[in-house]
Amino acid sequence: MKTTRITRTILFALLVLSSVAGCSRAKTETAVIADIIEDSVKTKVKFNDDDLRKRLTKEQYEVTQHKGTEASYSGKYWDNHEDGIYSCIVCNTKLFDSKTKFESGTGWPSFFKAISTTATKNISDNGYNMTRTEVVCATCGAHLGHVFDDGPQPTGLRYCMNSASLDFKKR
Repeated sequence: MKTTRITRTILFALLVLSSVAGCSRAKTETAVIADIIEDSVKTKVKFNDDDLRKRLTKEQYEVTQHKGTEASYSGKYWDNHEDGIYSCIVCNTKLFDSKTKFESGTGWPSFFKAISTTATKNISDNGYNMTRTEVVCATCGAHLGHVFDDGPQPTGLRYCMNSASLDFKKR
């Protein structure tokens, strides 16, 4: 069913593109249609709230579903130095590679980049009288933490994540 919807979206996009006359307008239309196609491919996965409450711990549920924050130095991954992949605790989407993890001194697991540009999504967060950038799982929308621009090179970013939002699998 999802494949049929994506196929229809792509066919519609091609139809619109073929009807566009001007070159400069075609580029604008192409960009808009590319966004439509990308949004249809990145369909968010929704989970039943009762199932999440049963499957996740109380802290995992609070952090991922209500933008909670675990206490610093309390999560199980802030001091993890093993080689592996960090995934979303809700939907199992791969989010971070341990090779991008670094010691930030904050007490939360910190990474200088996500595993891919499509794994996470950034959202402006103006809560608590400050402006920050919230990071959520691009697949299910689970709250992961925040990203700051005070990280190490090569990106200069610090993805400050909650251990409660993550699962870890060794390589």
